[in-house]
Amino acid sequence: MRKNFRNIAKTALVCVYLIIIAGAVVRMTGSGMGCPDWPKCFGYYVPPADEKDIIFKANHNYQEGIIIVNNDALLVARSNFKSAETINPSNWDTYTKHNYTKYNATHTWIEYINRLATVVAGIPVLIMFLLTFLFWHKHKLIPVLGTLTILGMGFQAWLGKTVVDSNLSPYKITTHMVMALIIVAFILGIIYLSKTNYKLQKFDSKFRNVLIIAIILSLIQIIIGTQVRQDVDQQIKLVGDVKALWLNNPDIKFYVHRSFSILVFLLNTWLIYYNRKHILGYNKIILVMVCIAIEIVSGIAMYYFDFPFSTQVFHLVIASIMIGIQFYIFLEAYSKAHKIA
Repeated sequence: MRKNFRNIAKTALVCVYLIIIAGAVVRMTGSGMGCPDWPKCFGYYVPPADEKDIIFKANHNYQEGIIIVNNDALLVARSNFKSAETINPSNWDTYTKHNYTKYNATHTWIEYINRLATVVAGIPVLIMFLLTFLFWHKHKLIPVLGTLTILGMGFQAWLGKTVVDSNLSPYKITTHMVMALIIVAFILGIIYLSKTNYKLQKFDSKFRNVLIIAIILSLIQIIIGTQVRQDVDQQIKLVGDVKALWLNNPDIKFYVHRSFSILVFLLNTWLIYYNRKHILGYNKIILVMVCIAIEIVSGIAMYYFDFPFSTQVFHLVIASIMIGIQFYIFLEAYSKAHKIA
């Protein structure tokens, strides 16, 4: 089983990125409140397909926890009962966690598929966690990171609930994204430490220190980017689907985000130059620059060409892949400094 462990860990990593992609699609389509409750959707394991399914029905068998929309309020069935001709208030409680009552079938199913994908993707993560204990005697940090990964996934599930309960609180969405990147870092650590063959790379403290700064800047970029996206969401509420107005008169966060991209580009350009000049062997830094190039192109496309389809998802996902590569390079540099590999 140890022979296949790294493949399982890599599968877990891909699945976490698939969760990030699914979350980005939810954000792009504005589907975050497609299901007003968690973990079910309007109280169902399989969400309602039509708005008529969440409107009160006479002589209908309701199950405990089912949610309906009535007079711009969400009502939750207190227990199993059969309805009369009119609503009996004694059978219902008002849903108080938020007051979002809009129904959009497309948004509901996008959010539901996102949740379903998260559950399915969690399976290889769980398998990886269990198998990390095979390394307990060889390298105790591997099962420690496996435990942190599974705890992080649990925290993400709880945080997803609070995001819905808060009607998409911006800081909770940002925390949700940052936690996903932390989980990526844990899994990358597991993948690296479980290697059997290591490349002949050189340690250089200057390269490592600048790399750390580059990683921090990338994380800041992602955090600010989620806030810019939140501002775009607010604009969408005001102007609707008129994409040309989504970044009309943006606030300071947008300009900071754009300016930081120049600094990120320059730092990573220096890392490529320094790595090549001193023949350090950290060749994955080229992949970072490829990601940065894609980020710049997609950012320009969103600003100047009014958010072409899927560019928002692409922009976020490539950024998360980029910081993952940067962190893996840091692991390579760290291991050389501490003679782990």
